[in-house]
Amino acid sequence: MKKIYVPVDNSDHSDASIDLAVDFAMKFDSQLVGSHVYAAKMHDVRFKQMEYTLPEEYQDEVELEKQRRIHDTLITMGLQLISDSYLEVMKQKCEKNNIPFEPKMPEGKHYIKLVEDIQENDYDLVIMGALGMGAVKDSLIGGVCERVVRRITTDTLVVRNLDPIEKNRGNILVGIDGSPESFSGLKTAIQLGQKFNKQVEAVGVYDPYLHYIVFNSVVNVLTERAARTFRFKEQEQLHEEVIDTGLAKIYQSHLEVARSIAKEEHDYQLKITLLDGKAYEKILQYTRKTEPWLLVIGRIGVHNEQDSDIGSTAENLLRLAPCNVLLTSQRYFPQIDVKAEETLVWTQEAMDRMEKAPPLVRGIAKTAVHRFAIERGHSVITESVIDKAMEAIMPQRASEKLTRVAKEIAEQKVLESDAVQTYICGECGYAAHNQQPVQCPVCSSPPERFQMVDKGSLENIAIDEGGADEVETFDGVRLQWSEHAKKALRTVPRGYMRRNVKARIEKSARAQKINTITNDFAMQIIDDSMGEAAAVREDAPELRAMQTQADSQNDSAHIDFVSSLNWTEDAINRLNIVPAGFMRNITQTRIEQRAKETGITQVTLDFAARVIEDGRSLANEVLGEYYQGKLPENTE
Repeated sequence: MKKIYVPVDNSDHSDASIDLAVDFAMKFDSQLVGSHVYAAKMHDVRFKQMEYTLPEEYQDEVELEKQRRIHDTLITMGLQLISDSYLEVMKQKCEKNNIPFEPKMPEGKHYIKLVEDIQENDYDLVIMGALGMGAVKDSLIGGVCERVVRRITTDTLVVRNLDPIEKNRGNILVGIDGSPESFSGLKTAIQLGQKFNKQVEAVGVYDPYLHYIVFNSVVNVLTERAARTFRFKEQEQLHEEVIDTGLAKIYQSHLEVARSIAKEEHDYQLKITLLDGKAYEKILQYTRKTEPWLLVIGRIGVHNEQDSDIGSTAENLLRLAPCNVLLTSQRYFPQIDVKAEETLVWTQEAMDRMEKAPPLVRGIAKTAVHRFAIERGHSVITESVIDKAMEAIMPQRASEKLTRVAKEIAEQKVLESDAVQTYICGECGYAAHNQQPVQCPVCSSPPERFQMVDKGSLENIAIDEGGADEVETFDGVRLQWSEHAKKALRTVPRGYMRRNVKARIEKSARAQKINTITNDFAMQIIDDSMGEAAAVREDAPELRAMQTQADSQNDSAHIDFVSSLNWTEDAINRLNIVPAGFMRNITQTRIEQRAKETGITQVTLDFAARVIEDGRSLANEVLGEYYQGKLPENTE
C-alpha cells in the first residue's frame, strides 16, 4: 500500500478515516493523498437563479455583472479556504508522523471528481467515511460514498466505526466464496492482522435451503402442466442426495484452501467457520455476534460477471454491517496444486498410473492434470481424465502411443433405505446414516463431534409432546410434526416468514433423514430464523409480539378488517389465505375495485375467488410468455 487516497469533508467519519489512514501509512510506509471537492459552479448557478429576487437597484445590467464577479470571487475563495482548512488537519497529522502528504482540491460535483481522480491514478487503497456532513439519524451510507464505491475498482475501506483502532478489540473477518476477489481479500486481511495484531477469521456460507423454499412456494401457483414439467419430486431428490452435501463440501474446500494459503504463504494459523443460509444474512448476523473491527469481502462474488459494479452480498453488507468494510477488487488465484489438494479426488487406478511416470516429470504431469481437471469442472480424477489431459497438452502422435481405453466412473445410485440411526456433525450439520463416521467428510471433525439421533426415540418424544400429525410436503414426502412443534411454528409471524421457517425445518429434517419433527428440533431453527430477521429488521421483535398477541385472540377473519364495502365472512376467510402485507392489501384493493366497476355492493366468496383466480391466470400467462421470450410490452 504505497499510496492511499482519503476524501475529507470535516465530518466525524472523515476524521476517523484520516486517523485510520495515518495508522495504515505508519505500518506500510505509505504516502497519503487527501482530497476535498468544492462546488463553486453550483453556487454560481444558484446565484443566477436567484437574481430576480434582488432589490431593484441591483437589477441594472452593469450592477448585475459587478455582483456576479464579486460573488464568484468570494465563493471561490471562500470554498478554497474551507477546503484548505479541511486538508490542513490531515497535513498536520502527517507532518507529525513524518508521512508524505499530497493535498488536492478539485472543483466540481463531489463524487464525479473523486471517481475521476481515483480512476486516473494508481492508488493502492481508498479510505473514506460511510457517512458525510449530510448524514441524518437513519442514514446507512452516504450518497457520495455509495456512488464512488460503485464506480471504482480500487480496493476501498469504508469507515463506519469512529473509535481509534487501538481501542477496538474486534478481529478481522473475511468472507470466502471461492472467487479470486475473496482470496485476494484474505491475503490483505492477513497482512492487516499481522500489522495491527488482530486475529483473522475466514467465514464461508452455503445455502441448502433456497431451492427448497422456492419449490415449496412456486408449486402452489403453477398450473398442473407446468408442475409436471418442473418435476419437483425428482429435482428435490437430486438436491438432497447430491447437491446439498456437495455444496457444503465445496464451500468447506474453499475455506481449506484459504487455510492453506494462510499457512504456506503467510505462516499464519487461520480460523475458519462454515455457516449455512443466505450469505449476507449469515455474515451480517455473525458480525453482530462477534463484533469484528473490519469485514473484508470481495467487491463481486463467485457468481458475478466481471463487469458488475458490486455484488448483491457486498452491497447489502456495505449498508448493514456494523463495522468497517473493506471491498477488494484485486484478484488472486491460489496455486493450482493447493486448490487441487482440497478439491480433487484421485481414484486408485489414476494414482497407480501417475506413479508409473518418471520422477523427473511426475510433478509437472500432476500439475497439468490438476489444471485440466479444475478448468473442466472435474472433481474426481480417473484414468480417462488423465488420458484427456495428455491429449490436450501432448502432440497427436505421442498422444496416440499413450492412448488406452477410457474408464469412466459408473454412476452410483443411492438406494433408498429406512435409516434407523442418524449421526449429525455438531460442527457443520452433516448427517451420516447407520454408521458413525471416523471423520466428517465436510469439515473433518473427529467422531466425538457426532451426535446420534435414533428414529425410535424421536417418535417417543413426539408422543410425549401431545402426539404427532403427518404433514405432506410439496413433493409428496410425509413428515411427522409433534403438537408442540406445530405450536412453536405458530409463534412465527404469518405469511412469508412462517412459510419460510416451515420450509427450513422440513428441509433440515429431510437432509438429516429425520421423519419426526419435535419441539426442540423446530425451536432451534425458529430461534435462528427469528434472530436473522431481528438482525436485519429492527421491527422483528415487535412483529413477533404482535403475532403472539394475534394468535392468542380469536382467529376470526373479522380482526382489524377495514373496507368500504360489505364482505361476507367466507369472502374474508378466502382473502386471509393470501399472505399478509403487501400481497393481501393489493388483492383486497383489486377485488373492491372490480366490485365497484360492476356495481356490486357485497363481496361474496364466489366473487372474491373469481377475481383472485383471474389474477393468478394472468400471472401464469405472463410468466409463460416471458419464458418463451414473448413478454408483451404492456401487461397491465
